[in-house]
Amino acid sequence: MKLCFVVGARPNFMKVAPVLAELAARRGAGGRENVEWIVVHTGQHYDTAMSDVFFRDLGMPAPDDFLNVGSDTHGRQTARVMSAFEEVCDRREPDGVVVVGDVNSTLACALVAAKRGIGVAHVEAGLRSYDRAMPEEVNRVLTDQVSDLLLTTCADAEENLAREGVERGKVRFVGNPMIDSLLRGLEMLGDEPSNLASRARAGGHATVVVTLHRPGNVDSPETLVPIIRGLQNAARRCVVLFPVHPRTAKRLAEQGMPLAELPVAADEPLAPGVYTMAPMPYLEFIRLLRDAAIVLTDSGGIQEETTVMGVPCATLRPNTERPVTVTAGTNELVPRDPGAIADAVERALEGRWKKGSIPPLWDGKASGRIVDALLEPGWIEMAKARRA
Repeated sequence: MKLCFVVGARPNFMKVAPVLAELAARRGAGGRENVEWIVVHTGQHYDTAMSDVFFRDLGMPAPDDFLNVGSDTHGRQTARVMSAFEEVCDRREPDGVVVVGDVNSTLACALVAAKRGIGVAHVEAGLRSYDRAMPEEVNRVLTDQVSDLLLTTCADAEENLAREGVERGKVRFVGNPMIDSLLRGLEMLGDEPSNLASRARAGGHATVVVTLHRPGNVDSPETLVPIIRGLQNAARRCVVLFPVHPRTAKRLAEQGMPLAELPVAADEPLAPGVYTMAPMPYLEFIRLLRDAAIVLTDSGGIQEETTVMGVPCATLRPNTERPVTVTAGTNELVPRDPGAIADAVERALEGRWKKGSIPPLWDGKASGRIVDALLEPGWIEMAKARRA
């Protein structure tokens, strides 16, 4: 069996890294599984801060193929990934393609594989926001429809797939591989707080961490401006730390709202205010999340990470494809207006946020269950037979 693992954006790396490590560990321990694997990086996130540094922090091997598709509209980017990945399939001849998450690279490579009779395994299958205005929702639904092995992170994902008519025999509940990477990273970091959190505490202030990148939040002034006003209101009594995604930085500049960056070399105590910085390496970022009083985000993965760390999370979206982080975890959907944002921060600072619990199988062992599923005999043969 030859497996091809596809990564294209930062959330993909955290999910694939522990699976590759598990495969390597089994081979190193004398495992008898006859399996080869390659890693294809589409280059959907292509600069060092958004990509290369994550390979280093997660201990991932360098990709075997780098497609370098870069940024573009959803349609053109998806088409470019498909064209480039088809050439990879011609040259590498994988038996199975493993895609993760919901980015454009996920759908593009799943479609190429399905059309060529190559088995498709989808890690993080079945998540739904039921909001087709989200490009990621379209990617999720279509990827699941062409997948032959659907690996889910939570019980509601299985229910979603059943409602959509996916055969139960193709679904495996494996847990959340992103949590495998998170727990490993936290163990590596130990108890030492981040430099930024230490500087805020030295001034007697809590930290609030912010991430924003989704088009629905940053592309329109009607949503972006109120969010920034909410951050500025919160920053009157705490330190707001804002690693700015390149897309968001561009939109802020277009709206005449460029935020001053944090002086990197400074080590004096931080006063209340909004401090922006470039995207951070993985380990430093999860340290910052762990030390926060609350996280304001529109990211999917951060909803999961904060739930496991027990950190309050306010998701600035009208919906989430990860409802278990709301029903069981520390996440809450918060309207995108200054008053609601200020109220969320106030409740977290005063200790009035829910405690939450960790969902089943978010235990740091999902990668082992994923490898077990990928090595099950027959799923690739069944995929080929279905498309013969």
